Amino acid sequence: MRIIRVTKQFHEGVVMRRTSLAVLPALVFLLAGSALADGFIVIPRHPPRRPEIRTIPLAVKYHRVKVTIRDQVARTEIDQVFVNPNPYALEGTYIFPLPEEASISGFSMFIDGKEVPGELLEKEKARKIYRDIVRSLRDPALLEYAGRRMFRASIFPIPARGEKRVKLAYEEVCPADGGLVRYRYPLNTEKFSSRPLQDVSVVVDIRGEKPIKNITCPTHPVEVVMKGDTEARVGYEAKNVTPDRDFILYYSLSAEEFALNFLTHRPKPEEDGYFMLLLSPGAGKAKVMEKDVCFVFDKSGSMQGAKIKQARAALRFCVQSLNPGDRFNLIPFATTAEPFSDTLVPATEANVAKAVEYVADIRAAGGTAIDEALTRALSLAPSGDRPYMIVFLTDGLPTIGETAEPAILAHVKAKNRGNVRLFVFGVGNDVNTHLLDKLAGQNHGARTYVAESEDIEIKVSSFFAKVSHPVLSDLALSFPGLRVTDVYPRMLPDLFRGSQLVVVGRYSGSGARALKLTGRVAGETRTIAHDVVFPEKTDRNPFLPRLWAIRKIGFLLDEIRLHGEKKELRDEVVRLARLHGVVTPYTSFLVLEDTRRNRALSRTEPRRRARDKRLGELLGLAGGRGGDGSGAPPSADAPAAPGGAFGLPEEDEESLAEGLRRATGKKAVDASKEAAKLKGEMGDAGFHAFIPDLGREAKKGVMRLVSGVAFYRYGNVWVQAGLPEKAERKVVELFSDDYFALLDEQEKAGPFLALGKVIFSLDGVIYIVK
Repeated sequence: MRIIRVTKQFHEGVVMRRTSLAVLPALVFLLAGSALADGFIVIPRHPPRRPEIRTIPLAVKYHRVKVTIRDQVARTEIDQVFVNPNPYALEGTYIFPLPEEASISGFSMFIDGKEVPGELLEKEKARKIYRDIVRSLRDPALLEYAGRRMFRASIFPIPARGEKRVKLAYEEVCPADGGLVRYRYPLNTEKFSSRPLQDVSVVVDIRGEKPIKNITCPTHPVEVVMKGDTEARVGYEAKNVTPDRDFILYYSLSAEEFALNFLTHRPKPEEDGYFMLLLSPGAGKAKVMEKDVCFVFDKSGSMQGAKIKQARAALRFCVQSLNPGDRFNLIPFATTAEPFSDTLVPATEANVAKAVEYVADIRAAGGTAIDEALTRALSLAPSGDRPYMIVFLTDGLPTIGETAEPAILAHVKAKNRGNVRLFVFGVGNDVNTHLLDKLAGQNHGARTYVAESEDIEIKVSSFFAKVSHPVLSDLALSFPGLRVTDVYPRMLPDLFRGSQLVVVGRYSGSGARALKLTGRVAGETRTIAHDVVFPEKTDRNPFLPRLWAIRKIGFLLDEIRLHGEKKELRDEVVRLARLHGVVTPYTSFLVLEDTRRNRALSRTEPRRRARDKRLGELLGLAGGRGGDGSGAPPSADAPAAPGGAFGLPEEDEESLAEGLRRATGKKAVDASKEAAKLKGEMGDAGFHAFIPDLGREAKKGVMRLVSGVAFYRYGNVWVQAGLPEKAERKVVELFSDDYFALLDEQEKAGPFLALGKVIFSLDGVIYIVK
């Protein structure tokens, strides 16, 4: 959890009901609705004997959460240890905000193993307590909780330089949306922490009477382990981190062969909405197609040593993992290609044993004949609809035979009859990422890169375990009677047992529609029809716009990398990245440049004038007026953006563009891996709709996401990205009567007001909090 710094008022004895308060967070809490809910500890006054000694905020040693969900009923158990670094004991009141819509029962709290009583306070009484804390400390951080009930209990003592272990348990009913059960655990505690947490973990055990499908966590990298059809474990673990977003988990309970779920988000009816489709097959119901696989394997001299040993082990695992009815071949290549067999052979026990012996005798030597090896593999492709996979692994550039990238791609395209899936593995940094990425992208496959320090066997084996059971190929999605745009991925991948298809896009119009998904199973067309509703307005899934933007940015970055930079593509990347708080090779530098520029202004002019001029520019760029709320235009002598079109020195922009176009080397590999992650490709990103973190800008405190909206810090003011061009402006003074009246009128403003000095837009009005 994050800890609010003890303010000066603490030491001066600000009185609130005869106590002065320092607010510190305690526990996080699983909730069913869309609002945040964090616990915190209110510390009564305990002045040190020597006034000059500063009271040090409490620290959190660890934070562990264990959740058990039976169908839709969740029991949450939280275990946390607080550390008091001060030379005297503290006492306090633990406060746990509850969202109004949550159905909570079975609260219990233990401190150092002893159960302690607590009380539930209804909305109005809780609101007064929140406001009193905010008014007395003049710290707006708690305003996001105003309007919610609370649970509170007394905590005493927190020993001097000692620890206090707090355990909390409660039960609730998780809501369902679009057929998906939603589990939410607020880890968005950035503003409360003075230092990272040593240990954070969330473990969710799910059991259902029906099969569990479409498990997805859009917020955190999780491990999903299925235990049959009706049990699953989802785990997240991190060390030395500062959590900056809520933990959100979705899953569905369905006995259908293919489970299809649908989520939407459209806060403004006049703008296009967002949608996400999830599709997953049952672990045991969906019919697995027989397949053909050819392993094309680089055994050139550069593969000597540990790499050839790991590659042999990976090949052995893949061959031994083939299903009855599959066919396969092996084509190791160096100076020439040397197939295991002239044809695809059945995966019988005898043929698998022979292949394992063949793999054991492979030695690394010679050049790299990529074109010949791929041509031989493609010549084995069967006719008809039987899936044919080529698993291609190389650690170098083509050096033998045809070496030109366009010619190799043309040869593969000419030989591919349409049913070939080409999965590529690049080992190390001496690979042509443009060639490998195009081979995968143009042939319905995926890319994976193995770093020099990584184990080839683990990477390849993990991948093949995922794709060894194909259930649906040649997927196509349509929305009869509705206009959808910007749908990603552009080319739908095949569906495998245990995998999940995630599709995001935009829509215009509204109403009930029947979407249609078609695919091929064993040569036959399969159609999945599903009735969905495209609402005119809904704000239930605020993570969707950023997830969609991430997918589109990944697609655009790949276009820039592989086909050259165009101004319209670069402009769109920058626009989307700034609006949705996504770190890219462009905006990463841009945000830092803005921050450096603001600091430079503050050094050369009075701080207030510098801030107002910068905010005036920001509001001017948004079609607005001066940052002081007066309606005056930005100052005429406001400095222009330095350098190129993106606030960068021109030479930096040139080198940045050059890096995106680079085909080989570590930077090229890193760029390809980042694009694949943003696009949500199967290789390193897995099968889940995970949203990458905010990156170093968030860690440096210059960017933050609030209720799905990106904010950037300029000086000591947070400014919302993408402020509307034409909107009424209202100036509100921090902690004034108008300030709290705004909170009463617009409860949705709470998370924005919690930022302090902020400029944000809500319901067509721009609020400037001074």
